Amino acid sequence: MDTRRIGDLEVTIVGIGCNNFGRRLDKAGADAVVHAALEAGINLFDTADVYGDGASEEYLGNTLGSRRDEVVIATKFGVQLGDDPGRGGASPRWIERAVEGSIRRLGTDRIDLYQLHKPDENTPVEDTLEALDRLVTAGKVRQIGCSNHSAAQIETALSISRERGLARYVSVQNEYSVLQREPEKGVTEACQKNGLALVPYFPLASGMLTGKYIRGEEAPAGSRLAGMSPSRSDRFANARNFARVEQLAALAKERGHTILELAISWLVAQPVVASVIAGATSPEQVRANVDASRWKLLPEDLSEVDKITGNLAV
Repeated sequence: MDTRRIGDLEVTIVGIGCNNFGRRLDKAGADAVVHAALEAGINLFDTADVYGDGASEEYLGNTLGSRRDEVVIATKFGVQLGDDPGRGGASPRWIERAVEGSIRRLGTDRIDLYQLHKPDENTPVEDTLEALDRLVTAGKVRQIGCSNHSAAQIETALSISRERGLARYVSVQNEYSVLQREPEKGVTEACQKNGLALVPYFPLASGMLTGKYIRGEEAPAGSRLAGMSPSRSDRFANARNFARVEQLAALAKERGHTILELAISWLVAQPVVASVIAGATSPEQVRANVDASRWKLLPEDLSEVDKITGNLAV
């Protein structure tokens, strides 16, 4: 599998999002997904302290075991854990506690990519960056990144790191897919300008880009959308998206491919994207995601996608 860079980390163009671990997958299910990923050559595993109330990190670390040094582990902090408002955010005090908890649960001595899960308006950015810089200096963290940040927030953080000589963000993890192109309104440009890697989450739009959902029919039992409230699932399974999905599926079929292959290969075709961290609940899904990344889209393919989605690529 091809690889790209996140800072000084070399990662495969397809990674595994571990948000299902401890939620939709028990330990045995997580084991199966991790082993399938390793067998397929995947080396990037992305998790967070909040996933499964810590179970995701525990499952991942336990399953990797002696193979830990073969992979790149990315995890996140900042979302409140439980009911205690003190267990969350991006204050130096919480960062010191959060990183130790993640390291312990992962059963490792360092985190390869440590990411702020979301901006913390109650903590000065310089305080957060100084705390993260101390972790890098101490060797507990190799690289730092951010998630759910705007272009302006990215530029502010990079400016502070530059002015104060602190470790800088090397990646941005935002929602990005052929159906959700919000990052193209500034974030992708900020990444290109500053040499940051974009790591898209929800690359399959919660399953809309897999072909499993049919307009007018209920979501299959056990699927991601089936477990969402109607108000939340409508963000993905709405009339506009169904119309676009049907056109995208037809485009892919004309070229001898599936909509899943189009969804993942379209992201791989974006220069700023380092790795597509698709979630998986079975070894079959892992292998399908890897296979889907092999379609090399041509400029005319990308142009047709833009016509369907109503967006112009930046």
